[in-house]
Amino acid sequence: MIATIQYNSKKLKIDLSNPLDISIPLRASKSNVNAWYVNEPKIEPETDGDWIASVKEGASINFNNIYFNPHAHGTHTECVGHITEKVHSINENLKQFFFLAEVITVAPERFNGDYVISEKQIKFALGNKKRDALILRTIPNTQEKLSYQYSNTNWSYLEEDAVKYIVSKGIKHLLIDLPSIDKEKDDGELLGHNAFWNTKGKLRLDATITELIYVANSIKDGAYFLNLQIAPFENDATPSKPILYKIIK
Repeated sequence: MIATIQYNSKKLKIDLSNPLDISIPLRASKSNVNAWYVNEPKIEPETDGDWIASVKEGASINFNNIYFNPHAHGTHTECVGHITEKVHSINENLKQFFFLAEVITVAPERFNGDYVISEKQIKFALGNKKRDALILRTIPNTQEKLSYQYSNTNWSYLEEDAVKYIVSKGIKHLLIDLPSIDKEKDDGELLGHNAFWNTKGKLRLDATITELIYVANSIKDGAYFLNLQIAPFENDATPSKPILYKIIK
């Protein structure tokens, strides 16, 4: 199905028949993607004495409890409440869910023993494009990302100047296939997060960061229409399901 929509001052033709899911599902497994030194998620039936809420165990229903951390166990979207003393809820602050997005692929560069994404790389990939959302795919890009155990791996991250440049371009929604836009161990500085949400000035309450996505290699760099779906959690972060739609030219 091809839909024509009015987005800002432009008319866009969107291919709704071919949604491109860039989320990582959550599974009760040690092979579930993981970060931040926590155990794997659990999905298990409620119990009451000898009664187990599982059809397999003789109950009439399946009635599971789920134990997980949105920051550690899969694709999640977070707001400024992730790093502020005052509680800010993603459910309260994200009120629009469709955005013009750009997918770019970057190869993190070696710098002082780390691998980083620089301002120069972002500038080169974006050029003069005006986008609401930026989707960063890092290489190498293998299916290992769907189950990778990130704790104590010193993953790649965005340099502070790169984040400031993204903000200067008016981008409000940043999506990346890593556990964080910041260095794994940075003594709590969180330079990228602070720059993105402008914690030294007027907070960007409607800006979001989505981490631990997976952008398959079959998805080409370029412009897409993004549907950023979230679960309605009153929390700084929530599991999310970003979906891309091709724009027909």
